[in-house]
Amino acid sequence: MLINTLFENPQSFLIVVMAIVYALTIHEFSHALAATYLGDNTAKYNGRLNLNPLSHLDFFGTIMLLFAGFGWGKPVPVNTHNLRWRRWGDAAVSMAGPLSNFISGVLFILVYHALLGVLPWDNMVFTFLFYLIFINFILGIFNLIPIPPLDGSHVLFAILPDRLADFKQKLSINGPWILLVLIVLDNFLGISIFGRIFDFFVNIILNFL
Repeated sequence: MLINTLFENPQSFLIVVMAIVYALTIHEFSHALAATYLGDNTAKYNGRLNLNPLSHLDFFGTIMLLFAGFGWGKPVPVNTHNLRWRRWGDAAVSMAGPLSNFISGVLFILVYHALLGVLPWDNMVFTFLFYLIFINFILGIFNLIPIPPLDGSHVLFAILPDRLADFKQKLSINGPWILLVLIVLDNFLGISIFGRIFDFFVNIILNFL
């Protein structure tokens, strides 16, 4: 659990929390920005079109992150009826979150390499950059999983034909429970489903550091 790090290594705890806050904030802000650009001002009117972390962090999602190892940000309200391209507009808004995390991860990799040889290798800046890179990529990858309410499900629904409307409705209802079961299996029963996916991508990321 992340909260244990607070007592074992407060400095590392602060670094990880700051990286998580950044990743969640840029992710949710990007949803709001994309929705506004595509014609829906719901997020803007609800005070989500800003980079203030307090606007995007969910209280219970943050508590769960600290004590259970997984959590979530505050969902950005979007009225898909206001979006240009409707279905594909919704997919574009959903993809904006993970895309912002991937772009952030790449930029932080560039900063990491720019500072090599400038700062001592054991400088805490490198630790912070590592977690910024790691958490942004993991958050982006996780949200691409096509299970509601994750962003990937909106892309899946945009691709699926209208004749599968019943399937989409059932998946929308049951998706959160499916996701919860997978998280429980992954975190508490040692059946590493997400872990294997993340390990694959983490090894790729490490090759760039």
